[in-house]
Amino acid sequence: MSLLRRHKPLLPLLSALFLLVACLAWLLFIPSFAPHAEKMVTVKRGWSLRKISTMLEQEGIIRNKEFFMAMTTLLGKKGEMKAGEYVFHTKMRPLEVLKILVQGQVKRHLVTIPEGLTLSEIGQLLEDLSILEKNAFLQKASSPDFIASLNLPFFHSKKTLEWLKNRNGPMLEGFLFPNTYHFIKEMEPEEVIRAMVNQFIKIFNQDFIEKASHLGLSPMEVVILASMIEKESSLPEERPIISGVFHNRLKKKMPLQSDPTVIYGISPFDGNLTKEHLLTPTPYNTYLYVGLPPTPICNPGRESIWAALHPASVPYLYFVSKNDGSHHFSTELEDHQRAVATYQKSLFLQKALEKK
Repeated sequence: MSLLRRHKPLLPLLSALFLLVACLAWLLFIPSFAPHAEKMVTVKRGWSLRKISTMLEQEGIIRNKEFFMAMTTLLGKKGEMKAGEYVFHTKMRPLEVLKILVQGQVKRHLVTIPEGLTLSEIGQLLEDLSILEKNAFLQKASSPDFIASLNLPFFHSKKTLEWLKNRNGPMLEGFLFPNTYHFIKEMEPEEVIRAMVNQFIKIFNQDFIEKASHLGLSPMEVVILASMIEKESSLPEERPIISGVFHNRLKKKMPLQSDPTVIYGISPFDGNLTKEHLLTPTPYNTYLYVGLPPTPICNPGRESIWAALHPASVPYLYFVSKNDGSHHFSTELEDHQRAVATYQKSLFLQKALEKK
């Protein structure tokens, strides 16, 4: 019997094996025959392997979702694909696509957080950009355990953390530093918060803490004051003056009478501050209560923090908006009342003209 005849039964098996290897090589290493096109897709947090594979097939990034699922499972990568926004092209091999998903090579976005936004407003901004979900962001910002892990010196004492646990509402107000960040879509809230808090810690350094001590203020009180200055002033040159007014009133134990603090304590606020609001007792009503409000009312920028620590040496105790972004400052109550009458009348006329 010849050698060929002896191994003849093996030929179909070898042929099938060769065909299988060829098919695998084609699926693994040969890209699609579709025209070259760049595709931007988003993998949502919590998506299953099947959902991801179906989306990739529908977009023409992979040829066969069943094979992609089997390949991913056999390679032990089923639970390792990262959520986020990706840029693929239709000539990519399946292994390339899988590698990018597993390594999380996502598209990054420059996101600017303006000075003076509240936590809620930051959450809404990030949700509008599909970076994260607002509710998940606010929940994480309200977690005492998470806050304790951030190493913020402001929250180190057990007494402070216990007080925070009993509060309703966001706790990290004031400590998410306004800046431009590189964020990705479908980002974990923890990552976003850590990035912003770490930037705050860099800015509010030991020199700032020592300066606060010289002024007789705690770091927390400085941030509260800075948040008020941020909300009261849009002109950098006026911030130290407004700071000086607040410092003067604190020394004299006068109510700070800051409209933005009253507004922060009202929920919901329709944009029209009334006399009834000013008489409503909330912890943030600085018309009714002497001293600083219990927490910051927004997230201040560096200039406002600096102004809180470096108040201008001025005699003023009062200021009122001129309705053009600037303020009129007064030392005596009578002068202040005349200024209020003048600028409130001007504002009334301005609104009346706008309605026509």
